Amino acid sequence: MKLLAPTLAALAALPLASAFHKGFNVAAQRPDGSCKNQADWEKNFNVIKGLPGGFKDVRVYASSDCGTLAQAVPAALNTGIQLLVGVWTENNDHYNAEKAALLAAAKKYGVKWISAISVGSEDLYRGDTNAQTLANQIYDVRGMMTTVGGKGIWVGHVDTWTAWVNDANAAVIKACDFIGFDGYPYFQNAAIGNAKSVFQQSVDATKAAIQRHKPGTPLWITETGWPVAGPNYGAAVPSKANAQTYWKQVICPLFPSYATYAYTLRDYYAAPAGPSFGVVDYYFKPLFNLAC
Repeated sequence: MKLLAPTLAALAALPLASAFHKGFNVAAQRPDGSCKNQADWEKNFNVIKGLPGGFKDVRVYASSDCGTLAQAVPAALNTGIQLLVGVWTENNDHYNAEKAALLAAAKKYGVKWISAISVGSEDLYRGDTNAQTLANQIYDVRGMMTTVGGKGIWVGHVDTWTAWVNDANAAVIKACDFIGFDGYPYFQNAAIGNAKSVFQQSVDATKAAIQRHKPGTPLWITETGWPVAGPNYGAAVPSKANAQTYWKQVICPLFPSYATYAYTLRDYYAAPAGPSFGVVDYYFKPLFNLAC
């Protein structure tokens, strides 16, 4: 599968950032649902650094929830991990708490631990907001970061590819420094043998939407994976073998061309209640071969 990176001219037109980050989505909760402390985050980060492939990046979903940044930032600094930071936008009180937590972390620790900031996650897919409101929040957070030495940090949004191809959401694309793409052939009822082409079609459709509304904006793969366990979804069958195939055929080819965050390091969902996408088990042992 040949995937094209953003052009050098397009990258030069945007704030400086590392070209291709490589890591995992990591939740702020332990498997029992309690909140991680700094030691838990350090354990997660050291596990990631110990996996084959040179992973040094993590996407966190929130800033204030579960004390995410208060606990994860010092852990990231101690382990050399960079964070793609999430800022939830669900309601004004939550949004303001998230901004306050991000601002506090930046004032205390500086900003070198930040790879980028995602304002919202799948808000458009869920219908929780409208495009102009979300765009205004992206501008708001970008402006806030300039007050703490964060000018040049990329601020964007993460959503499903189906939200990005909807032209009603063009205002969000125009507001973003990067487009965070979530795509799961599993949830598109794809058999593992078709997963590669289904994923590529969704990437191509998203890139076409970017081209329509803000050409040159980098596409980041912020969530993708295949479950190791759980219910079938149409022709999609969870298994370690299929997760291994998806890793080799879809995820590995992404790393040289896109900032990529696989979903997920360790899943706290227990099959059959829900699909489990974790690449390591409860004891942090890899469930399949992660070498590319």
